[in-house]
Amino acid sequence: MEGVRWAFRCGSWVPTRSEWTLAARCVQLEEKERIGQFVFGKDAKSAMAGRLLIRKLVCEKMGYAWNGFRLERTARGKPYLPRLSPATGPASSHTHWNFNLSHQGDYAVLAAEPGPQVGVDVMKTSKPGSSSVQEFFRIMNRQFTDLEWKNIRAAGSDWDQLDMFYRHWALKESFIKAIGTGLGFDLQRVEFHISPNQMQEGQVYRQTRMFLDNEEEDWTFEESLLDKVHHVAVALGKQEHDGSFCDAPPISFTLLSFSDLVSRATPLLEEDPVYWESFQKKKDAPSRQSERQ
Repeated sequence: MEGVRWAFRCGSWVPTRSEWTLAARCVQLEEKERIGQFVFGKDAKSAMAGRLLIRKLVCEKMGYAWNGFRLERTARGKPYLPRLSPATGPASSHTHWNFNLSHQGDYAVLAAEPGPQVGVDVMKTSKPGSSSVQEFFRIMNRQFTDLEWKNIRAAGSDWDQLDMFYRHWALKESFIKAIGTGLGFDLQRVEFHISPNQMQEGQVYRQTRMFLDNEEEDWTFEESLLDKVHHVAVALGKQEHDGSFCDAPPISFTLLSFSDLVSRATPLLEEDPVYWESFQKKKDAPSRQSERQ
């Protein structure tokens, strides 16, 4: 069974009243309320897209009706679908799917696999706020190993170095998210040997290797560019059964429209006109962030 790689461009999504109202009706009440608490529209849109991506996955790949399940959250806030007994779920639910979400920059992305651990991270190359690139690197110094910093600084111009920085960052975050460690993990324990140095849009690369505590690990990392400034990394753990997904070609991210997100949707809640009015009043992003983009 093939895995899933989906992306939704939140940055260019300007929801109509009917779209935002429908989206709010198609998520669980506590998720709708959580999304409504975001101060900025950009964050609300990303979170909403993430909830819809998960529900679409559960419907299309696990065989549940849109209104036939409830998503829960771990103590760390990670969404998951509780395992149900065969009597309460479709036959396809017997395959355990792992999935992970990320949203940053202009995109929300989801990666899912039937079996191995999976983590995904998307990062947009952008100029640091008020500091120079080199001052930004000084502040972030402890996040990378000496070899990684050598590769970042060898990339060329300040912009090229930033681009390589965010590529490394996406890889590290994808691994951390896959293993579910969260805050407190020493990122210098993990070292990435990047390959190739340059990536092209439309290609998925699997050459990069990871070393944990100086030992090479049997993890696979899929890297690609959603566009010129958005890196995405997918971390894939060891298979739990015979055979390897690595024998199959890597999967490219499919860019979805809003219609794609809600193609299987069934409203869970009543229409809430106030929710749309509240969304309209939100500023899209902080002023400083808007200026950098």
